[in-house]
Parts: sequence; C-alpha cells; structure tokens
Amino acid sequence: MKQNLAVVALTLGDPAGIGAELVARLLSKPEATQHANLVLIGDPWLWEKGQRVAGVRVATVPAENLAEVRHRYDASLPAFIAMETVSPSDVVQGQVGAAGGKSVLQVLNRCMDAALAGDIDAICFAPLNKQAMKMGGLHHEDELHHFAEYLGAQGYFCEFNTLGELWTSRISSHVPLKDVASYLSVERITQAAELIYNALRASGVAAPKVAIAGFNPHNGDGGTCGREEIDIIAPAVQALQARDWPSDAPFHGPFPADTIFLKAQAGEYQAIVTMYHDQGQIAIKLLGFSRGVTVQGGLPIPITTPAHGTAYDIAGQGKANVEATWQALQIAARMGAAHRDRQAAPAL
Repeated sequence: MKQNLAVVALTLGDPAGIGAELVARLLSKPEATQHANLVLIGDPWLWEKGQRVAGVRVATVPAENLAEVRHRYDASLPAFIAMETVSPSDVVQGQVGAAGGKSVLQVLNRCMDAALAGDIDAICFAPLNKQAMKMGGLHHEDELHHFAEYLGAQGYFCEFNTLGELWTSRISSHVPLKDVASYLSVERITQAAELIYNALRASGVAAPKVAIAGFNPHNGDGGTCGREEIDIIAPAVQALQARDWPSDAPFHGPFPADTIFLKAQAGEYQAIVTMYHDQGQIAIKLLGFSRGVTVQGGLPIPITTPAHGTAYDIAGQGKANVEATWQALQIAARMGAAHRDRQAAPAL
C-alpha cells in the first residue's frame, strides 16, 4: 500500500525531444515508485514511442482523472492518464515546432489544474523548449513565469539549479546581461536567499548554509570596480544575518563569484545565491551537466525538471542519460511530501 506517498505528476516533455525516452527509462527503474505515487500524463502514441526508443516496456495502470490517483490502494505501478494533444504527423523529431510547444502547455496546465484542486503534491516535467512553447502560445518569458501566474504565486519566485547537495538561486534569470544590474536590490537578494534556504529545508536539509555571490570582478575591489557589493549585496547579507533562523548563522558573503563555488565544492555551503543566469549555470553544468536539476522556487507546489534541454540532436537515438530526470523525481517526491504535510497540518 502506497497511499502515504506524495502524488507526483510526470509529463513527457517536448514530443520532438528526448523527454518520452527519459521518462520510459526512469519508470523502468524498480525503485522509481518507491519514492512517490506516480501518475504519468500525456499522449499515448508518444509514451509508446518513448518506450520503443528506450528499449523498455513499462507497465502502467489506466486512470480516468488525477483525483482518483491519490486514493488508489496500490501505487506500485505508475498510473497513466491519456491526453490527446498532438498528432504524430505534426511533430518532426529533433526540430522546434509550434504543435509540440502547444502540447507541452496543455499537459502542464492539466497538471497545474490538479495542483490547484489538491489532487497532486508535485510536478516533475521532462525537458521542454521555450521557443516551441512561445510558438505554441506561451506569452511569458519562460515556463516559470507561466507557472507563477497560473498558480497565483504570491511573493518572490525564481529558478533553483541543483547538483546533488549543492543548490543555486539567482536574482535575475532570462534577461539580457546589460540589464542585470537594474535587478539587484536588497529586497530581491534577501528574498532569493530566504527562498532557497526554506526550499533546502523542505527537501530534507536540516541546517543549510547559504553563500551570497558578488556581482563585479574581484567583488568590486573595494568599490574601484563597481559598488554593488558595498551598496546592495553586503547590506542584504547583513539584513539576513540580523533575522532569527532555525539554524545558526546560515547566510554569508558576498564572496567573489570566481571562487565562491570552490567553497561550496569543499562542503562549506549547500546553496549559493548568484546575481545572474550564467554566473551559476556555467559552474553547475561544468560540475555535473548530466545530473543537474531545475527546481521552480517560490510556487504554491513543488515543480522540478532535469536542467538539460530537449537534446534535439540525439532525439530518437536511444542515447539519453536519465540521471538528471531521476534526481528531479527524487527532489519532487521529497518536496511533495513536505508540501502535502504542510497542507494537512491544522491551522494555528
């Protein structure tokens, strides 16, 4: 009996990419259903293709709707909810397409409807393509902003990128580099730091330590190479340090961005708050591209995905590495369980 496990919705991702193959490999792991009550949502033809490309067969249990999944007696097999969102003839393997982007949006919206109804505890989605989604109807800069609006997120939200025990968040994301400085503020830095600290605790880290990165070369060299560290980042760290936290002195910095990851790699910190996209992404992907996970932080429900993309260049070739998807599922399961427990807790 698996009723006590978090309900995690899995999607197949962009139909022109490696998502369906990844999910097939993931669900072929006997241990996959030990972590969560899993429900797969997507087009039957795409699921069949994913299994064929991966060279596996995965038994699933048909379900009519997401509401019934939470209450099933035995969750030892994944549930499967069929959706008809895209025709195989409208998908060109390995190419960006509006039909694929529209399909991704339809499936994700179905999952978010279930989240709003309280039928699922977390979402783990296979890789998508932002260009395809915009061609298919996405009106936001990325999927995170779509999630936030759809779910009615209140307050600060941002992507976390994780690699094993190391997590990163960022003050700005998918914006031109020339605009990054305008995003820096004490409020955004403190919110990003607090958000990743609480997310790590929800994922099972009892006392996370968070390092805050500088913005300019050499941390601004005492103001001779930029004053953001002096005027914005250091005051943000001081404001964080002045608050009461469940663990002792969890926030430190600012540290020069070219050495901060060495401290984390040595185990001094479990999280780094970076100032812009590539400041953290380059380091994380060099440290372990095939294992990285993106967590959508600050939303009403945990949402995770492998940090790599749709890998159009190897789609259909049976070469996709499932490790990041496996890590994404485990994080979704842990955070989903914490989310379910918070929802069930009596109001004080």
